[in-house]
Amino acid sequence: MGYILNEESMDIVKLARDFAEKEVKPVCAQYDETGEFPMDLYQKAFDLGFHALEIPEQFGGSGLDYYTCCAVYEEFARIDAGFCTGVAADGLALKTVLMFGNDEQKQYFADYICGGKGNGFAAFALTEPDAGSDAGAGKTVAQKVGDEYVINGRKCFITNAGPAQIYVVFAITDKSKGAKGYSAFIVERDRAGVSVGKEENKMGIRLSNTADVVFDDVHVPADHLIGKEGKGYGYAMSTLDLARPIIGAMAAGIIRRCIEECVAYAKQRVTFGKPIIKHQVNSFKLADMQIKLETTRAAVINCFNQYYAGKPYGEAAAIAKCYGGDSSVECALEAIQILGGYGYSREYPVEKLLRDAKIMQIYEGTNEIQRMVISGYVCR
Repeated sequence: MGYILNEESMDIVKLARDFAEKEVKPVCAQYDETGEFPMDLYQKAFDLGFHALEIPEQFGGSGLDYYTCCAVYEEFARIDAGFCTGVAADGLALKTVLMFGNDEQKQYFADYICGGKGNGFAAFALTEPDAGSDAGAGKTVAQKVGDEYVINGRKCFITNAGPAQIYVVFAITDKSKGAKGYSAFIVERDRAGVSVGKEENKMGIRLSNTADVVFDDVHVPADHLIGKEGKGYGYAMSTLDLARPIIGAMAAGIIRRCIEECVAYAKQRVTFGKPIIKHQVNSFKLADMQIKLETTRAAVINCFNQYYAGKPYGEAAAIAKCYGGDSSVECALEAIQILGGYGYSREYPVEKLLRDAKIMQIYEGTNEIQRMVISGYVCR
Protein backbone atom coordinates (compact mmCIF):
# COMPACT_ATOMS: atom_id res chain seq x y z
CA MET A 1 0.00 0.00 0.00
CA GLY A 2 1.24 3.46 -0.88
CA TYR A 3 0.00 5.15 2.32
CA ILE A 4 2.60 5.49 5.07
CA LEU A 5 0.51 5.08 8.22
CA ASN A 6 1.22 4.85 11.91
CA GLU A 7 0.26 1.77 13.92
CA GLU A 8 -3.07 3.20 15.09
CA SER A 9 -4.07 4.07 11.54
CA MET A 10 -3.03 0.66 10.27
CA ASP A 11 -5.27 -0.95 12.90
CA ILE A 12 -8.21 1.14 11.68
CA VAL A 13 -7.52 0.19 8.07
CA LYS A 14 -7.35 -3.48 9.06
CA LEU A 15 -10.68 -3.12 10.86
CA ALA A 16 -12.13 -1.64 7.67
CA ARG A 17 -10.68 -4.48 5.56
CA ASP A 18 -12.10 -7.11 7.89
CA PHE A 19 -15.50 -5.42 7.97
CA ALA A 20 -15.62 -5.19 4.19
CA GLU A 21 -14.64 -8.83 3.78
CA LYS A 22 -16.89 -10.28 6.49
CA GLU A 23 -19.94 -7.99 6.36
CA VAL A 24 -20.10 -6.34 2.92
CA LYS A 25 -18.69 -8.95 0.55
CA PRO A 26 -21.17 -11.75 1.35
CA VAL A 27 -24.22 -9.55 0.62
CA CYS A 28 -23.16 -6.91 -1.90
CA ALA A 29 -24.05 -8.99 -4.99
CA GLN A 30 -27.55 -9.56 -3.62
CA TYR A 31 -28.11 -5.86 -2.93
CA ASP A 32 -26.62 -4.97 -6.30
CA GLU A 33 -29.18 -7.25 -7.92
CA THR A 34 -32.22 -6.06 -5.97
CA GLY A 35 -31.32 -2.37 -5.61
CA GLU A 36 -32.49 -2.51 -1.99
CA PHE A 37 -30.80 -0.06 0.35
CA PRO A 38 -28.85 -2.02 3.03
CA MET A 39 -29.66 0.12 6.05
CA ASP A 40 -28.64 -2.58 8.53
CA LEU A 41 -25.24 -2.91 6.86
CA TYR A 42 -24.64 0.82 7.08
CA GLN A 43 -25.68 0.88 10.72
CA LYS A 44 -23.09 -1.80 11.48
CA ALA A 45 -20.44 0.37 9.83
CA PHE A 46 -21.67 3.45 11.69
CA ASP A 47 -21.53 1.59 15.00
CA LEU A 48 -17.80 1.19 14.32
CA GLY A 49 -17.45 4.91 13.53
CA PHE A 50 -16.62 4.64 9.83
CA HIS A 51 -19.01 7.49 8.98
CA ALA A 52 -17.26 9.85 11.41
CA LEU A 53 -13.65 9.40 10.35
CA GLU A 54 -13.25 13.00 9.19
CA ILE A 55 -15.07 14.68 12.08
CA PRO A 56 -12.63 16.34 14.51
CA GLU A 57 -12.51 14.79 17.96
CA GLN A 58 -13.78 18.01 19.53
CA PHE A 59 -17.08 17.50 17.70
CA GLY A 60 -17.36 13.80 18.54
CA GLY A 61 -15.63 12.15 15.58
CA SER A 62 -12.42 10.20 15.07
CA GLY A 63 -10.39 13.15 13.78
CA LEU A 64 -8.34 11.03 11.39
CA ASP A 65 -6.03 12.49 8.77
CA TYR A 66 -7.02 12.16 5.13
CA TYR A 67 -4.33 9.58 4.39
CA THR A 68 -5.99 7.19 6.84
CA CYS A 69 -9.47 8.06 5.58
CA CYS A 70 -8.44 7.35 1.99
CA ALA A 71 -6.87 4.03 2.96
CA VAL A 72 -10.17 3.07 4.63
CA TYR A 73 -12.21 4.16 1.62
CA GLU A 74 -9.93 2.13 -0.65
CA GLU A 75 -10.67 -0.97 1.43
CA PHE A 76 -14.42 -0.39 1.21
CA ALA A 77 -14.39 0.40 -2.52
CA ARG A 78 -12.32 -2.71 -3.17
CA ILE A 79 -15.35 -4.73 -2.07
CA ASP A 80 -18.20 -2.41 -3.06
CA ALA A 81 -17.87 1.15 -4.33
CA GLY A 82 -21.56 1.83 -3.74
CA PHE A 83 -21.28 1.06 -0.05
CA CYS A 84 -18.15 3.20 0.11
CA THR A 85 -20.01 6.04 -1.61
CA GLY A 86 -22.76 5.99 1.01
CA VAL A 87 -20.25 6.09 3.86
CA ALA A 88 -18.02 8.76 2.30
CA ALA A 89 -20.95 11.04 1.37
CA ASP A 90 -21.30 12.02 5.02
CA GLY A 91 -17.83 13.51 4.78
CA LEU A 92 -18.76 15.39 1.59
CA ALA A 93 -21.64 17.19 3.30
CA LEU A 94 -19.61 17.76 6.43
CA LYS A 95 -16.66 19.37 4.63
CA THR A 96 -18.61 22.50 3.75
CA VAL A 97 -19.62 23.01 7.38
CA LEU A 98 -16.15 22.25 8.74
CA MET A 99 -14.45 24.64 6.32
CA PHE A 100 -16.91 27.54 6.39
CA GLY A 101 -19.34 27.12 9.30
CA ASN A 102 -18.99 28.43 12.83
CA ASP A 103 -18.32 26.17 15.83
CA GLU A 104 -22.00 25.96 16.73
CA GLN A 105 -22.89 24.82 13.22
CA LYS A 106 -20.05 22.31 13.17
CA GLN A 107 -21.22 20.76 16.42
CA TYR A 108 -24.87 20.82 15.36
CA PHE A 109 -24.14 19.10 12.04
CA ALA A 110 -21.73 16.61 13.58
CA ASP A 111 -24.36 15.64 16.15
CA TYR A 112 -26.64 14.52 13.33
CA ILE A 113 -23.89 12.24 12.04
CA CYS A 114 -22.34 10.84 15.20
CA GLY A 115 -23.96 12.48 18.21
CA GLY A 116 -27.33 10.79 18.38
CA LYS A 117 -29.56 13.43 16.78
CA GLY A 118 -29.85 11.59 13.48
CA ASN A 119 -29.30 8.17 11.97
CA GLY A 120 -25.76 8.95 10.78
CA PHE A 121 -26.59 10.00 7.22
CA ALA A 122 -26.02 13.46 5.73
CA ALA A 123 -26.14 14.75 2.15
CA PHE A 124 -24.56 17.46 -0.01
CA ALA A 125 -27.29 19.00 -2.19
CA LEU A 126 -25.81 20.95 -5.10
CA THR A 127 -26.76 19.30 -8.41
CA GLU A 128 -30.02 20.22 -10.16
CA PRO A 129 -31.75 18.94 -13.32
CA ASP A 130 -30.30 21.85 -15.35
CA ALA A 131 -27.19 22.42 -13.27
CA GLY A 132 -24.75 19.52 -13.22
CA SER A 133 -21.36 20.35 -14.69
CA ASP A 134 -22.56 23.95 -14.90
CA ALA A 135 -23.28 24.10 -11.19
CA GLY A 136 -23.76 27.86 -11.29
CA ALA A 137 -26.91 27.50 -13.41
CA GLY A 138 -29.09 26.30 -10.54
CA LYS A 139 -32.63 27.52 -9.96
CA THR A 140 -33.16 26.70 -6.28
CA VAL A 141 -33.72 29.98 -4.44
CA ALA A 142 -33.55 31.13 -0.83
CA GLN A 143 -35.43 34.34 -0.08
CA LYS A 144 -34.70 36.28 3.09
CA VAL A 145 -37.93 36.95 5.01
CA GLY A 146 -37.37 38.58 8.39
CA ASP A 147 -35.05 36.37 10.42
CA GLU A 148 -35.60 33.35 8.15
CA TYR A 149 -34.83 32.12 4.66
CA VAL A 150 -37.51 30.44 2.55
CA ILE A 151 -36.08 27.82 0.18
CA ASN A 152 -37.78 26.60 -2.99
CA GLY A 153 -36.35 24.27 -5.62
CA ARG A 154 -35.31 20.76 -6.51
CA LYS A 155 -32.01 18.95 -6.31
CA CYS A 156 -31.20 15.72 -8.16
CA PHE A 157 -28.61 12.92 -8.11
CA ILE A 158 -28.08 13.53 -4.39
CA THR A 159 -26.18 10.74 -2.64
CA ASN A 160 -27.85 9.70 0.64
CA ALA A 161 -30.87 11.89 -0.15
CA GLY A 162 -33.28 9.22 1.05
CA PRO A 163 -31.83 8.24 4.42
CA ALA A 164 -30.20 11.59 5.26
CA GLN A 165 -31.70 13.58 8.09
CA ILE A 166 -29.66 16.72 7.44
CA TYR A 167 -28.48 18.42 4.26
CA VAL A 168 -26.10 21.12 3.10
CA VAL A 169 -28.16 22.94 0.48
CA PHE A 170 -26.93 25.47 -2.07
CA ALA A 171 -29.48 28.06 -3.16
CA ILE A 172 -29.56 31.45 -4.90
CA THR A 173 -30.04 34.43 -2.61
CA ASP A 174 -29.41 37.07 -5.32
CA LYS A 175 -30.49 36.14 -8.87
CA SER A 176 -28.80 39.19 -10.36
CA LYS A 177 -25.31 37.95 -9.47
CA GLY A 178 -25.28 34.52 -11.15
CA ALA A 179 -22.88 32.12 -9.44
CA LYS A 180 -21.91 34.92 -7.04
CA GLY A 181 -25.49 34.91 -5.78
CA TYR A 182 -25.28 31.42 -4.29
CA SER A 183 -25.41 30.77 -0.56
CA ALA A 184 -25.15 27.60 1.53
CA PHE A 185 -27.56 26.44 4.22
CA ILE A 186 -28.02 23.70 6.78
CA VAL A 187 -31.46 22.16 6.27
CA GLU A 188 -32.94 19.40 8.42
CA ARG A 189 -34.97 16.65 6.75
CA ASP A 190 -37.91 17.03 9.14
CA ARG A 191 -38.61 20.67 8.24
CA ALA A 192 -42.00 21.28 6.65
CA GLY A 193 -41.73 21.32 2.87
CA VAL A 194 -38.71 19.01 2.58
CA SER A 195 -39.42 15.80 0.66
CA VAL A 196 -37.45 13.13 -1.15
CA GLY A 197 -38.42 12.59 -4.78
CA LYS A 198 -37.48 10.03 -7.38
CA GLU A 199 -34.85 7.46 -6.44
CA GLU A 200 -32.45 6.63 -9.26
CA ASN A 201 -32.26 3.06 -10.57
CA LYS A 202 -28.55 3.18 -11.26
CA MET A 203 -26.19 1.23 -13.49
CA GLY A 204 -23.65 0.82 -10.70
CA ILE A 205 -22.89 1.77 -7.07
CA ARG A 206 -26.29 0.28 -6.33
CA LEU A 207 -25.69 -0.10 -2.60
CA SER A 208 -25.82 3.70 -2.34
CA ASN A 209 -28.97 5.80 -2.36
CA THR A 210 -29.30 8.50 -5.02
CA ALA A 211 -32.48 10.58 -5.22
CA ASP A 212 -34.10 13.99 -5.71
CA VAL A 213 -34.72 16.35 -2.81
CA VAL A 214 -37.57 18.86 -3.14
CA PHE A 215 -37.86 22.10 -1.14
CA ASP A 216 -41.33 23.66 -1.10
CA ASP A 217 -41.47 26.85 0.96
CA VAL A 218 -38.99 25.47 3.46
CA HIS A 219 -38.35 27.94 6.30
CA VAL A 220 -34.93 27.85 7.93
CA PRO A 221 -33.63 30.30 10.54
CA ALA A 222 -30.99 32.81 9.51
CA ASP A 223 -28.41 31.09 11.71
CA HIS A 224 -28.55 28.13 9.31
CA LEU A 225 -26.74 30.20 6.69
CA ILE A 226 -23.20 28.82 6.37
CA GLY A 227 -20.60 31.58 6.22
CA LYS A 228 -21.74 34.59 4.23
CA GLU A 229 -24.40 35.25 1.63
CA GLY A 230 -23.10 35.05 -1.92
CA LYS A 231 -20.16 32.82 -1.05
CA GLY A 232 -21.92 29.50 -1.57
CA TYR A 233 -20.59 28.71 -5.03
CA GLY A 234 -17.03 29.14 -3.83
CA TYR A 235 -17.80 27.01 -0.80
CA ALA A 236 -19.15 24.25 -3.04
CA MET A 237 -16.10 24.31 -5.31
CA SER A 238 -13.73 24.23 -2.33
CA THR A 239 -15.65 21.31 -0.88
CA LEU A 240 -15.38 19.40 -4.15
CA ASP A 241 -11.66 20.14 -4.38
CA LEU A 242 -11.17 18.39 -1.04
CA ALA A 243 -13.51 15.53 -1.97
CA ARG A 244 -12.06 14.69 -5.39
CA PRO A 245 -8.92 12.89 -4.16
CA ILE A 246 -11.24 10.65 -2.13
CA ILE A 247 -12.79 9.56 -5.44
CA GLY A 248 -9.24 8.74 -6.51
CA ALA A 249 -8.84 6.56 -3.42
CA MET A 250 -12.09 4.76 -4.20
CA ALA A 251 -10.92 4.24 -7.79
CA ALA A 252 -7.73 2.70 -6.41
CA GLY A 253 -9.86 0.21 -4.50
CA ILE A 254 -11.63 -0.83 -7.70
CA ILE A 255 -8.32 -1.19 -9.56
CA ARG A 256 -6.92 -3.29 -6.75
CA ARG A 257 -9.91 -5.64 -6.89
CA CYS A 258 -9.53 -5.91 -10.67
CA ILE A 259 -5.93 -7.05 -10.22
CA GLU A 260 -6.84 -9.54 -7.52
CA GLU A 261 -9.66 -11.11 -9.53
CA CYS A 262 -7.53 -11.32 -12.67
CA VAL A 263 -4.53 -12.88 -10.92
CA ALA A 264 -6.70 -15.49 -9.19
CA TYR A 265 -8.44 -16.42 -12.46
CA ALA A 266 -5.36 -16.29 -14.67
CA LYS A 267 -3.42 -18.64 -12.40
CA GLN A 268 -5.97 -21.42 -12.74
CA ARG A 269 -7.17 -20.89 -16.32
CA VAL A 270 -5.03 -22.95 -18.72
CA THR A 271 -4.71 -22.38 -22.48
CA PHE A 272 -2.12 -23.69 -24.89
CA GLY A 273 -0.67 -25.84 -22.14
CA LYS A 274 -0.02 -23.21 -19.46
CA PRO A 275 -1.89 -20.84 -17.09
CA ILE A 276 -2.88 -17.69 -18.96
CA ILE A 277 -0.99 -15.58 -16.43
CA LYS A 278 2.14 -16.96 -18.09
CA HIS A 279 1.13 -15.47 -21.44
CA GLN A 280 2.87 -12.15 -21.84
CA VAL A 281 -0.22 -10.46 -23.23
CA ASN A 282 -1.94 -11.02 -19.87
CA SER A 283 1.04 -10.44 -17.60
CA PHE A 284 1.62 -7.09 -19.32
CA LYS A 285 -2.04 -6.16 -18.83
CA LEU A 286 -1.60 -6.87 -15.13
CA ALA A 287 1.61 -4.84 -15.05
CA ASP A 288 -0.24 -1.88 -16.56
CA MET A 289 -3.00 -2.27 -13.97
CA GLN A 290 -0.42 -2.19 -11.18
CA ILE A 291 1.13 0.95 -12.66
CA LYS A 292 -2.30 2.60 -12.67
CA LEU A 293 -2.96 1.52 -9.08
CA GLU A 294 0.27 2.93 -7.69
CA THR A 295 0.03 6.09 -9.79
CA THR A 296 -3.54 6.71 -8.63
CA ARG A 297 -2.48 6.32 -5.00
CA ALA A 298 0.49 8.61 -5.57
CA ALA A 299 -1.79 11.27 -7.08
CA VAL A 300 -4.10 11.07 -4.05
CA ILE A 301 -1.18 11.29 -1.63
CA ASN A 302 0.33 14.21 -3.55
CA CYS A 303 -2.93 16.12 -3.28
CA PHE A 304 -3.08 15.74 0.49
CA ASN A 305 0.61 16.52 0.79
CA GLN A 306 -0.20 19.88 -0.81
CA TYR A 307 -3.22 20.31 1.44
CA TYR A 308 -1.35 19.67 4.68
CA ALA A 309 1.54 21.88 3.52
CA GLY A 310 -0.92 24.76 3.15
CA LYS A 311 -0.35 24.97 -0.59
CA PRO A 312 -2.98 25.19 -3.37
CA TYR A 313 -4.25 21.71 -4.20
CA GLY A 314 -7.02 22.25 -6.75
CA GLU A 315 -4.97 21.01 -9.69
CA ALA A 316 -3.67 18.01 -7.74
CA ALA A 317 -7.23 17.14 -6.67
CA ALA A 318 -8.46 17.23 -10.26
CA ILE A 319 -5.56 15.03 -11.40
CA ALA A 320 -6.18 12.45 -8.65
CA LYS A 321 -9.87 12.24 -9.49
CA CYS A 322 -9.46 12.29 -13.27
CA TYR A 323 -6.57 9.84 -13.50
CA GLY A 324 -8.07 7.50 -10.93
CA GLY A 325 -11.50 7.54 -12.55
CA ASP A 326 -10.17 6.89 -16.04
CA SER A 327 -7.80 4.20 -14.79
CA SER A 328 -10.49 2.32 -12.88
CA VAL A 329 -12.64 2.07 -16.01
CA GLU A 330 -9.66 1.01 -18.14
CA CYS A 331 -8.66 -1.66 -15.61
CA ALA A 332 -12.19 -2.99 -15.28
CA LEU A 333 -12.42 -3.32 -19.06
CA GLU A 334 -9.12 -5.19 -19.13
CA ALA A 335 -10.29 -7.41 -16.31
CA ILE A 336 -13.34 -8.41 -18.34
CA GLN A 337 -11.08 -9.10 -21.31
CA ILE A 338 -8.75 -11.33 -19.29
CA LEU A 339 -11.67 -13.36 -17.96
CA GLY A 340 -13.23 -13.49 -21.42
CA GLY A 341 -16.76 -14.85 -21.45
CA TYR A 342 -16.68 -15.28 -17.68
CA GLY A 343 -15.81 -11.61 -17.35
CA TYR A 344 -19.03 -10.75 -19.14
CA SER A 345 -21.03 -13.02 -16.85
CA ARG A 346 -22.39 -12.11 -13.46
CA GLU A 347 -20.93 -15.36 -12.19
CA TYR A 348 -17.75 -13.33 -11.67
CA PRO A 349 -17.59 -9.83 -10.11
CA VAL A 350 -15.58 -8.01 -12.77
CA GLU A 351 -18.61 -6.85 -14.78
CA LYS A 352 -19.83 -5.17 -11.59
CA LEU A 353 -16.45 -3.51 -11.15
CA LEU A 354 -16.92 -1.86 -14.55
CA ARG A 355 -20.43 -0.68 -13.69
CA ASP A 356 -19.17 0.74 -10.40
CA ALA A 357 -16.04 2.26 -11.93
CA LYS A 358 -17.92 4.28 -14.54
CA ILE A 359 -19.33 6.70 -11.98
CA MET A 360 -15.77 7.61 -10.95
CA GLN A 361 -15.56 9.51 -14.24
CA ILE A 362 -18.83 11.34 -13.57
CA TYR A 363 -19.61 12.36 -10.00
CA GLU A 364 -17.76 15.05 -8.03
CA GLY A 365 -17.31 16.79 -11.38
CA THR A 366 -17.03 14.87 -14.64
CA ASN A 367 -13.56 14.10 -15.93
CA GLU A 368 -14.20 16.57 -18.72
CA ILE A 369 -14.60 19.23 -16.04
CA GLN A 370 -11.40 18.01 -14.36
CA ARG A 371 -9.54 18.48 -17.63
CA MET A 372 -10.93 22.00 -17.83
CA VAL A 373 -9.62 22.64 -14.31
CA ILE A 374 -6.21 21.15 -15.07
CA SER A 375 -5.85 22.97 -18.39
CA GLY A 376 -6.70 26.20 -16.56
CA TYR A 377 -3.59 25.72 -14.43
CA VAL A 378 -1.42 24.60 -17.34
CA CYS A 379 -2.51 27.23 -19.84
CA ARG A 380 -2.78 30.32 -17.66
